[in-house]
Amino acid sequence: MENSTLGILVMAAGKGTRMKSGLPKVLLPILDKPMLGYLLETVSNCGPDGVAVLVGHEGEQVCDYLKAFPGVEPLWQREQLGTGHAVQAARGWWERFDHVLVLNGDLPLLSLATLRSFLGEHFEAKAACSLLSFVTEHPEGYGRVIRGPGGDGGGVTIVEHKDASPEQRLVRAVNAGCYIFEVKELSLVIDRIKNDNAQGEYYLPDAVALMSQAGLKVRGSVADEEEASGVNTQAELAAMTLRVRNALAESWMAKGVRILDPSAVWIGPDVELAPDVSLMPGVQIWGKSVVGEGSLVGPYCILRNARLGRRVCLTAHVVVEDSVLCDEAKAGPFAYIREGSLLKDRAFAGKFVELKKTTVGENSKIPHLSYMGDAVLGENVNIGAGSVTCNYDGKNKFPTTIGDRCFVGSDTMMVAPVVLGDDSATAAGSTITADVPAGALAVGRARQKNIEGWASRKHQMGK
Repeated sequence: MENSTLGILVMAAGKGTRMKSGLPKVLLPILDKPMLGYLLETVSNCGPDGVAVLVGHEGEQVCDYLKAFPGVEPLWQREQLGTGHAVQAARGWWERFDHVLVLNGDLPLLSLATLRSFLGEHFEAKAACSLLSFVTEHPEGYGRVIRGPGGDGGGVTIVEHKDASPEQRLVRAVNAGCYIFEVKELSLVIDRIKNDNAQGEYYLPDAVALMSQAGLKVRGSVADEEEASGVNTQAELAAMTLRVRNALAESWMAKGVRILDPSAVWIGPDVELAPDVSLMPGVQIWGKSVVGEGSLVGPYCILRNARLGRRVCLTAHVVVEDSVLCDEAKAGPFAYIREGSLLKDRAFAGKFVELKKTTVGENSKIPHLSYMGDAVLGENVNIGAGSVTCNYDGKNKFPTTIGDRCFVGSDTMMVAPVVLGDDSATAAGSTITADVPAGALAVGRARQKNIEGWASRKHQMGK
C-alpha cells in the first residue's frame, strides 16, 4: 500500500517453559545462531519503517543480543500476561505506524518470500487484519483457525488449544503466530481483550475475533508447515536445527561444494565456502569461517572463525579457532591452531602440534609434537619434534622470534623472550635462554657422562 508505514513487532518476552532452559527461548541456538537472529535478518529485509522486539523474561540477555542489530528497538513487557497484553504494552510504539506486523520470535524458518507474499496479499485485499496459518497433522498445542461458513468472508477466529471444543480440536489449520493489523482498527479493539480463558491470559488472537465480530475484513493466508511452525520443546529445536543443517548443506552443494556425507557435516549459517571445497564426514564449521577454493577439510576437523585460503589441506582432527591459513598451507592430523595464529603460504603444522598467537612463515614446518606460543617464525624454518616455546612465567607471556632458514633441533626448549637469528640452529635437547646470533649453533645441554658398569652394580644391589 503506497505511502503507508509498516512497523514490525517481534514477540520475545515469553519464558518458553517447555524448553526447561535458563536461556530465553528466542536465544536458544539453531546451529550456532540464536533463533531470534534468523527472524530479525528476515524481517529487516522486508523494508519496514521500524522494528522492535518485545522482551520480558530474562530480557537483559535479549537486549544484549539486540546490540548486534542497531536498527532494532527493545521494548519491555514487565509482566507476562499473554500475547494480547504484550501488544498493549507496546502500544506507544506501534501506534506511530499505519500497519503493524506482529509475529512470534520462534519462527526462524519463515522465509522472506513468504513474508513478502503475506504482506502483499494483505495490502492488496485492504484488510483490517490478516493472519498466517498452516496445516499440520499434529495440531496439539496450537490455536485452531476457525473460519466462518463463507470462508474468510464469514469471519475468522482463533481458538486456543486449551479452550477448544472436541470438534474444534479436530481442525488441522492452526495459527502461526503472525498477524498484520491496520493500526487504527487495532487501536479500537486492543483494550477490549479479556482474560476469561483457561490460562487467565490476554490473547492477541481475541483481537482478530473482535475485528471479525465488528464486520471488519479479516483474512487468512496459508504458509508451508516447515516455515511457519514454532519451536516449543527441545525436541522441536533439534528437529528445526536438523532442517536448517540439511538446507544449508544442499545450498552449498548446489554451489559446487563437495560434501561426502551431508548427514555428517555441520555448517553454520554465517560460513562462506568457495567452489571445489571438499568436506569430509565429521566436519564442523562455525562462526564467520571462510574456506577458499579447492581446500580440503578432512574428517572430524572443527573450524570456528577460521579463514582458509586456496588449496589448504587439513588432513584430519584439526581444530582451527580465530586463525588464518594461507594458500596451500597444511595442518594435521591432530593439530590445534588457535587465538590469532597465522600459517603463511605453504606452511605446515603437523601431528600433535599446537599453535597459539603464532605466525609460521612461508614454507616453514612444524611437523610433529611441538608447541609454539606467542612466536614468530620466518621463512623456511624447520622445528624438530618435541620443541616448545616456554612463553609463560606464571604471570606474563613473552615472545619468541625465530629467523629465516633456522633449524631447531628436536626437544629444544626456547625460554622466552628469546631471538634466534637467521640461519641459526639449535642442538637437539637444548634449553635456549639467550639470543642466538645469525648463523650460529646453540648448544644448551649438560655434558654427557657415562658411568661404566652401572647395570651390573644395580643388579647386585637388587639381590
